[in-house]
Parts: sequence; C-alpha cells; structure tokens
Amino acid sequence: MAVIQVTEENFDEVVMKSQKPVLLDFYADWCGPCKMMAPIVEEISEEYADRYVIGKVNVDEQPSLALKYQVMSIPMLVTMNLGMFAGKNVGAIGKAQVLELLENAAKMRDASV
Repeated sequence: MAVIQVTEENFDEVVMKSQKPVLLDFYADWCGPCKMMAPIVEEISEEYADRYVIGKVNVDEQPSLALKYQVMSIPMLVTMNLGMFAGKNVGAIGKAQVLELLENAAKMRDASV
C-alpha cells in the first residue's frame, strides 16, 4: 500500500478510525532531512502494508494538523493507536528506529485490547 497523503478532510477516516497502528510523517517539500526520510517511509509502507497505515502530512498545506500535534520541527514522526497518540520522534532517523516507533505503538494497542 502506498503512503497516504493525510489532510484535515481525510484525517478521521485514515487515522482516527484505523484498526492498525498509524505512522504520520509531518514534512515539507523544502526540508532536506524530510527528503532523507521519504524513501524510508515509502519502503516501510510497502513492506508493512498489512500491519501499519503510513501517512504523510505536509505542514505547509495542513497547518491545522501541524498545530494540533504541536509540530515545532520537521521531520516529525507521530504514531497513533486506536485514535490515540502513541509516540513521536523529531528529526531524521533510520528505518530500524521508525519500525521501533511502530512496534511500540502496536504494543500499546495490544495492551489496550
């Protein structure tokens, strides 16, 4: 499954109603570290489509979502679980760290079910 472009309009459907843990990549087109993260996020979305929902939020186009999640620096990754905040990371990180964020969100999910 491809990365989903998350907007204010589809946020509830994609994120809040998801039955899978969600990764949101808050980014901007002009951001160098964000461009470094893009292939990692894309790769995870393809390899783990059955386990996770992967979304991208352009902070320039969706300022209300950036404000809602208090995005002060990008790239910022946020994990959600059953519509609840599960974790975040600010700055560029490797694939293993992104997967760890998602696994922690999944563990929260398992504990709450």
